[in-house]
Amino acid sequence: MARTPDTPAVARRREREQRTISQMVALYCAGNHGRANRTEISHSGERICPDCKAIDEYCVRRTERCRSMAHKTNCEACGNHCYAPAERERIRAIMRYAGPRMMLHHPVAAVRHLLGK
Repeated sequence: MARTPDTPAVARRREREQRTISQMVALYCAGNHGRANRTEISHSGERICPDCKAIDEYCVRRTERCRSMAHKTNCEACGNHCYAPAERERIRAIMRYAGPRMMLHHPVAAVRHLLGK
């Protein structure tokens, strides 16, 4: 079943969500993987390793397909989980690591994410 086209506001929110999760993946990669391994570019434009590139692409793709973008607050509170269980655990680990660091590196994105806007 095809998704209905986004309104301009929902499209902006979807892009912002994709950028935010990509920034989190990049922070996680920078803190856990060596600089020499970071040969790929994330959705947010930051350098990441090939393993993190795969999860970054997965997150961007799942956010693109999210049916609840117009009215959701955050993924954890959503009734429809977009991530498969194995990937959900990996994303949780990334968010646990990157979440506190987002306030230092991407404060506006962090506040928006916390407020669910």
